[in-house]
Amino acid sequence: MGDTDLIAAIATPPGRGGIGVVRVSGRNLATLAVALVGRVPPPRQATLCTFLDADGSVIDQGLALYFPAPHSYTGEDVLELQGHGGPAVMRLLLARCLTAGARVAAPGEFTLRAFLNGKLDLAQAESVADLVDATTAQAARCAARSLQGAFSEAVHSLVRGLVDLRMEVEAALDFPEDDLPAPRQAGVRAALDSLRARLDAVFRAARQGSLLREGVSVVLIGRPNVGKSSLMNALVGREAAIVTEIPGTTRDAIRDTIDLEGIPFHLIDTAGLRETDDPVEKIGIARTRAAVAAADLALLLLDCRRGETPEDRAIVESLPPALPVVRLYNKIDLLDEAPAIHDDGIGTSVRLSAKTGAGVDLLREKLLELAGWSDLESDGLFLARQRHLEALAMAEDYLHSAAALTDEESQLDLLAEDLRAAQQALSSITGEFTADDLLGEIFSRFCIGK
Repeated sequence: MGDTDLIAAIATPPGRGGIGVVRVSGRNLATLAVALVGRVPPPRQATLCTFLDADGSVIDQGLALYFPAPHSYTGEDVLELQGHGGPAVMRLLLARCLTAGARVAAPGEFTLRAFLNGKLDLAQAESVADLVDATTAQAARCAARSLQGAFSEAVHSLVRGLVDLRMEVEAALDFPEDDLPAPRQAGVRAALDSLRARLDAVFRAARQGSLLREGVSVVLIGRPNVGKSSLMNALVGREAAIVTEIPGTTRDAIRDTIDLEGIPFHLIDTAGLRETDDPVEKIGIARTRAAVAAADLALLLLDCRRGETPEDRAIVESLPPALPVVRLYNKIDLLDEAPAIHDDGIGTSVRLSAKTGAGVDLLREKLLELAGWSDLESDGLFLARQRHLEALAMAEDYLHSAAALTDEESQLDLLAEDLRAAQQALSSITGEFTADDLLGEIFSRFCIGK
């Protein structure tokens, strides 16, 4: 990145709005600022300006905010131009920035520069995108905590503990001829046990936070006319799917999301699975199979009056072996039964009525349980990504291996290597050890303007 490399992007969503923002970042923004607004605005003050085109004509009138380096989001000079939020105005303003020397920013490039300039670590940078993409209030709050550095500080605390332990172990390896005493086995084991307990607490909070970020994909399957669409409507609280007595009404996957304890459950109502000659229904069934292959959990709808039929068992046998299945015996209102939930040898089953709503709350509770949600306080969760969980799991494995070596002083070199590897795994979360290709993958998923 050169000293004169200026980037610009529209930082507000497409479409019409009261305000639109064009953001510019780079070194030595003075020339561009003078070209656009006639002067360099005073630092960190909203200044009413006229935005000028290259020929001196007026593009718009609005506010300019100038943040000189290093006191800005990216750590570089940043200029934000706030104008009227019409698409044409924003395009003209961005085009003027480009003719004045900037180039269009790549997705996530502003946040990437903030990371490279030490304004954010990698976990904080990722939380920027997570905050933008959050689909529930709980997820947004957890992302904000990570952006403020809560997750990073928890990781740094573990790294500091590992560094202290490594210093003691490696000193004994590097200076065996001195009077430096060998690490006491009991002391090393106690320190390792403490680190492992702290890591486990962070791991549990991260796993819970990952649920808030990723959510759970739940597919509703079954024969035609067993009540899949009625259950979909009961769960989302509105008529998201058409319900009729005609088998095969649902021809395509219908998707909606519900919020349970802050976890987004992505529901997919699918076409009924059966043999058919209808070419359109066949396409719907094929899409059902694709939705099943990508799901985290399947809800198999059954008619409680008939129980599990050979056709139902054939559906179960056609599912991926690792896919959890909950059997829902629907239409208990027709038998005047009470809702109930059972866990037996073949798994979980719920007796409910999608039409009256009886038993739907039992299903919601079971969904949370199957998702792995616990009663941890949401204020202590971290909105972790899959790579974070993998790094924490790797560190956990290395510390487990290290603990097995503490009883043998002759294995100090292997112990030291396990501690080093655990530290490197944890440090990859915050970006101290991160490959360039991983950075490219992470920031390419950001929206343009962030």
